[in-house]
Amino acid sequence: MYNVGIYGGVFNPLHLGHIRCIIEAANQCKELHIIISCGVNRKEIPPRVRYRWIYQVTKHIGNVKIHFLEDYAPEKTAYSKEYWHSDAQKVKDMIGKPIDVVFCGSDYDENSYWKQCYQESELYIIKRNGISSTEIRKNPYANWDSIPNVVREYYVKKVLLIGGESTGKSTLTINLANYYNTNYVEEIGKEISMRSGTDRFMLPGDFTEILLAHKMKELEAIKHSNKVLFIDTDCLITRFYIDFLDDPQNEKEKNKVLADAISNLNHYDLVFYLEPDVEFVQDGDRHAQIAFDREKYGNQIKRLFDERGIKYISVGGSYHERFMRVTSEVDKLLGIVR
Repeated sequence: MYNVGIYGGVFNPLHLGHIRCIIEAANQCKELHIIISCGVNRKEIPPRVRYRWIYQVTKHIGNVKIHFLEDYAPEKTAYSKEYWHSDAQKVKDMIGKPIDVVFCGSDYDENSYWKQCYQESELYIIKRNGISSTEIRKNPYANWDSIPNVVREYYVKKVLLIGGESTGKSTLTINLANYYNTNYVEEIGKEISMRSGTDRFMLPGDFTEILLAHKMKELEAIKHSNKVLFIDTDCLITRFYIDFLDDPQNEKEKNKVLADAISNLNHYDLVFYLEPDVEFVQDGDRHAQIAFDREKYGNQIKRLFDERGIKYISVGGSYHERFMRVTSEVDKLLGIVR
């Protein structure tokens, strides 16, 4: 058992090879110090994101401490021996006690930076299986099995489906989630809107709940998604329906402000607007007013997105044509070749 050990890396991103090294190193030390190298002048995943990943996979161990080590090299190729020795001294000062062992993966050898800069410490090389952060960054979806669950959320793509009533959003959302073996966020407004037996008697608080609950469901669902998350409607669609509320308390504007605030936080990788060119199906609680002039109200929805600079792809045609068009775009997004 070693007293003090270190294991360092960029962890850009953290992968299962890193986790194996962390576990093996922590098992053999009274203290394991993990050093996150942060290139201030390089485009990397934010340091706090990487810190959280490592914290989440080590918090149960008890003997792990995590540190940031910043450097200012513009590229990794510019990381000279001067940087090596300067940074090694920063690590020694940071830890403040003798380092008994330096752990590294088998992508390094006895002649590596670690041996040259920590000559007073034992070098312990842990066999790795060839997992590479570089390859994951090139195509995370082709290397999905090498990405820890705690990291996957960072790479999940979000696909939003919008449109008016009876355009097939809900069915298409579920079909897409099944097709890509992932999950989805359903539209929750329908159940809440019927608490009085009809949406004509909705309360302002119902819209507040719809806006907040839908966003919370999205935040939770993305943690458990397989490469992509499909979302049925968003806060701007809810904002559109707020104007149909008979609001004697005059609280519409409060909910519109909330919808706009949530929209400012949202980001979607693809947005599909489903055109109202399929047959309108009245399932008992759909607006007759909207059904009468679907194109007019559809254009109002489009305007909400246009005014905010949110790009969307218009999708029309039969249900089959819609499915094929959307899956074609999602495949491109994920780099899938069929």
